[in-house]
Amino acid sequence: MRCAVLGSPIAHSLSPAMHRAAYGVLGLDWSYGAFDVQEGELTEFVSEHRDGWRGYSVTAPLKREAAALAARRDAVVEALGVANTLVAIDGGWAASNTDVPGAANALREVGVGSLTSVRIVGAGATAASVALSCSRLGAREVELRVRDTARAAATASVIESLGLAVSVVPLHVDVLESVDLLVSTVPGDALAGREHAFIGSAAAVFDVVYDPWPTGLMRSAQAEGLPLATGLDLLAHQAVLQVDLMTGRTVEPGVLVTAAMEALASR
Repeated sequence: MRCAVLGSPIAHSLSPAMHRAAYGVLGLDWSYGAFDVQEGELTEFVSEHRDGWRGYSVTAPLKREAAALAARRDAVVEALGVANTLVAIDGGWAASNTDVPGAANALREVGVGSLTSVRIVGAGATAASVALSCSRLGAREVELRVRDTARAAATASVIESLGLAVSVVPLHVDVLESVDLLVSTVPGDALAGREHAFIGSAAAVFDVVYDPWPTGLMRSAQAEGLPLATGLDLLAHQAVLQVDLMTGRTVEPGVLVTAAMEALASR
């Protein structure tokens, strides 16, 4: 049985290392590859790669297309309109979003079990997914920090539809109010030189970026002794759920984190 991760660019993905490690632990003679698929090409790709294929992990910029092409969608996909998992079913594909429960599980693992306020840097599909994860942990207020406030309007609208109060603030504005959790969904250099200001106003940190590793934000959080969930934690927890959806078997997140760390170290 074959599976793969799809997206563009895709060469940096750690999904092959993690899923192959899972197959090894589970004793499954499955393969897991990576394909560079451009925006707008997903529907054609999965229709041409159906026989012998069990499922796909889907990353940027294909998550909305994955949700749209599916014959069946889970509740998170219906709410957000983005999917990161496609599993073959009779009549097409079932779309799931394991980023949302994966993020919540990653936060719980580092001791962040309840929230009220969250500051999210970035306003893409990942920001919306993390906002829903945080709402499941009790969050009621989300501040989006973005370079372009106009482009954040669509994501802000989605987050508001989840019952959260949303404010959109330009990234360059000084950080004044404290929050329970700071989430970064943007490349590390976006906050270069301002890590301390953002860290100083948060009780915990979730940096979903893992390349380069570690990020400046991660180092700052560690130096301050704050609870820290990383991009590898998110990748591992969401991949555990993907493995379950594709194989019907479970694996410990630590197995996948180790595999990802080894893959990063070899680069």
